[in-house]
Amino acid sequence: MSDYDNTNSGALFANADRKTDKHPNARGTLNVEGREYWISAWTKTSKKGERYQSLSVQPKDGQTTRAPDAAPKPVEFDDDIPF
Repeated sequence: MSDYDNTNSGALFANADRKTDKHPNARGTLNVEGREYWISAWTKTSKKGERYQSLSVQPKDGQTTRAPDAAPKPVEFDDDIPF
């Protein structure tokens, strides 16, 4: 067992299999609070000419995730009938 804790860390590596601009420039893994994700990065250029990395993250288990704020809020009903 390793003494290093990989929680909340990740690594990107150059994508040797890149064939088109749609393929990521780099790929790797990311651990967030103990859950494993695939991470991909594309090198892009902004309208101002600045280079930046565009990222995509997907869970390794294949399940989709939702941001906690995006979860639907429960509907509250007023059960008092005014008659």
